[in-house]
Amino acid sequence: MNIYSNSQLQPAMFSRFCRLDRKCRSILKDVFDRFGMSARAHSRILKVARTIADMDMSEEIRPIHLAEAIQYRSLDRKTQKM
Repeated sequence: MNIYSNSQLQPAMFSRFCRLDRKCRSILKDVFDRFGMSARAHSRILKVARTIADMDMSEEIRPIHLAEAIQYRSLDRKTQKM
């Protein structure tokens, strides 16, 4: 597999590299239900959360990593509306 950065992850790879525990799945579901985000936003959030977890030297994406990625996505959405 020739993956050099998390941005190259394809959705089929998420189950291997971006596994989420029950708490993370619940957080992500709540955010998507509340804000009506797209599948593309879902992919971006997972890639960013994976990067944050990597920087934290964590093999697993934890709720704190996911929450930070969601905050970045929220900031991105606000900037795009300006």
